[in-house]
Amino acid sequence: MQDLKNYFIAIDREYKEGDVAVFRQKFSGENVVSAVLYSTALGVYEAELNGKKAGEQMFAPGYTYYPRRVLYQEHDVTAFLNTGSEENELVFYLGQGWYCGRFLCENQTQIYGEKPAVSWILQLKFADGSEKEIHSGIDVDELESPYEYAGEYDGEIYFADGRNNVIGNPVAYTGTTDFALEKTLTEVRIQEEMPVKNVTVSEGKTILDFGQNFAGIVEIHPEFFEGETLTIRHGEILNQDGSLYTANLRKAKATVIYHAGAEKKTYRPRFTYMGFRYVELSGAEYKPGMVKAYALYTDMRRTGFFECGHEKVQKLYENQVWGQKSNYVEVPTDCPQRDERMGYTGDGQVFALTGAYNFDTNDFWKNFLRDLELGQLDNSEGYVCATVPQTGPAGIGFVNMLGWGNAVTILPELMYWQFGDEKALPQQYESMKKFVEAEIRKMEGRNLWLGVSLGDWLALGKDMAWQAQHNNPISNSFIVHDLKVVSETAKALGYEEDAARYQAQYQATRDAYLQMFVKEDGDVADDYQSAYIMALKFVIPEGKLRQKVMKKFVENVRREGLTTGFFATEHLLPMLVEAGEAKLAYDVLLQEGCPGWMYQIDRGATTTWERWDAIREDGTVNEDKITDDNMVSFNHYAFGSVGEFYYQYILGIKPLEPGFRKVKIQPYPDERLGRAAGSYLSRAGEIKSAWKYEGEKVMITVAVPVEAEIYLPDGRMEKVSAGEYSYEVNKA
Repeated sequence: MQDLKNYFIAIDREYKEGDVAVFRQKFSGENVVSAVLYSTALGVYEAELNGKKAGEQMFAPGYTYYPRRVLYQEHDVTAFLNTGSEENELVFYLGQGWYCGRFLCENQTQIYGEKPAVSWILQLKFADGSEKEIHSGIDVDELESPYEYAGEYDGEIYFADGRNNVIGNPVAYTGTTDFALEKTLTEVRIQEEMPVKNVTVSEGKTILDFGQNFAGIVEIHPEFFEGETLTIRHGEILNQDGSLYTANLRKAKATVIYHAGAEKKTYRPRFTYMGFRYVELSGAEYKPGMVKAYALYTDMRRTGFFECGHEKVQKLYENQVWGQKSNYVEVPTDCPQRDERMGYTGDGQVFALTGAYNFDTNDFWKNFLRDLELGQLDNSEGYVCATVPQTGPAGIGFVNMLGWGNAVTILPELMYWQFGDEKALPQQYESMKKFVEAEIRKMEGRNLWLGVSLGDWLALGKDMAWQAQHNNPISNSFIVHDLKVVSETAKALGYEEDAARYQAQYQATRDAYLQMFVKEDGDVADDYQSAYIMALKFVIPEGKLRQKVMKKFVENVRREGLTTGFFATEHLLPMLVEAGEAKLAYDVLLQEGCPGWMYQIDRGATTTWERWDAIREDGTVNEDKITDDNMVSFNHYAFGSVGEFYYQYILGIKPLEPGFRKVKIQPYPDERLGRAAGSYLSRAGEIKSAWKYEGEKVMITVAVPVEAEIYLPDGRMEKVSAGEYSYEVNKA
């Protein structure tokens, strides 16, 4: 539908942050038998035909790298037509969104363009077989907007009555349309209604508790009040006095102001969403049914399930699922509440495997990687930004890239193994290659990159200044992995020269890493827990040295407990299991003190936190600044990467071949859980694994849709075909 490029329209006035334009087009539907609407925008839009919304997508057309790619939607709106003599009204609400609204930590505006624009084509078919197109380039009025303000961070100010007068006509959009138009692959929708769990009053204001931290909106039902202004503020937690806590929102107001009137049409925010568990209502007396809350997230098929006999372990599982729901909103955001909500590559790749068990995320990542690759085209180095879609020539830069930009290799590799997507690595090969070439240039002939970096972000036990100077083992472990993936992909694609070059560089960088960071006795980076983990994950080959490093790593965990940050936490428990320390892995999972997952559960967490100690033991919020801004999110999914331990180790479900065409089942039961059961709906079919303790026995049941290797806790291994299997083993 490339013709949409010809019909972009915009307001005929200067840009004002928070503006919402309303465009109306009238037409006759007499004798029309079919109506299909194609539409897109530079900004965020919602379309209505005769008062009925076209489609279910929120924030259409979606967030992309606008200089090179914009999405469009197609909706059959025949059912909404007046096909007799009554006139039809097609109305578009156009907000600024990511395109030119206030966005980023720096609270910038007009990042991608000066003002929003919208384009549509309505294809009509008549009873006599004739056809007609109505587009946004003709006979469109601009109406007075009911919105005084609308923005992602601050919320909306809405007037229910009036403001529907014609105030002029739009003008043709004069900005560039030199971008590809592509049909939407994924979309954000309202997914779940969140009922009110508790109502309290603090300082004369009503506090509603929905019992769950989530990303969503609050819908207002104005039939419950008359002529009042209702103000709704959103927050993740309460202050100790019961009032709403909002300090961690930073500059985001996260507020909806609704001016009631005679019109009683249900109001639902179109151009914003919030991260919250609680809302504060003021200006009108609260009545049950007056507001409803809804969780929204990218539409994905749920594929993974887990349940066990340990209440807190089960709660942690549910928390990480809600962390994914809250942060898979267009892009893999860091958090849904404050003035950020950006597509962080690091957070995304860390949680990607867990998320790929919870939901089928292949299309989500396919969409994301498309923008990642396009952003690389607009910086000469081939860098991958810390956030995607890219918002500047080179994003934050190379210093902060390692661990973040490596999503360029980690995500396609995951798509291949988890979903059997055989196109993922070939499609992303040039993108991966550009990034690896940038890494090689930065190594400047030393076979390692040495410099200041973010490393294992928010790791404990070392201050940030120390970490900045000692994170080379973390950064270079990612480089080693990148080189390995690209060399193997080049070989598989038949690019022999590339394969030889990157294989040689992989070996040289791995050898240089071992020489600089790993001692003969197995010590890595002066006994740095995160460095042990990342070296074992990506660098150190099988052999005596690996066993020495494993021993040192286990000793470190026994002595210091959990000290990892964003990246190493994902691999902490799996690496302990690999070291033969499954009980220790469970010890770390179950530890009650801070840092630890159970510590968060004990303090009422319903999602995972950004910082292990986001709430201190005395109940106060940890507002210590690491950067210039408050950095304490209660809905950050990076530490939710523990979810892969649930699927791959507690249940023991792993692929032996891409797409789970062949499966490995190797559960690691622990009596403290009592029982565990779960399933994963792979592309090859549903895989089930369960175990429970009965007296001195452990009963294990498995169901697989394909060939599998089943490894039992007593050391037995069976190769089986598709079917259901039961085993009994002695309790260890």
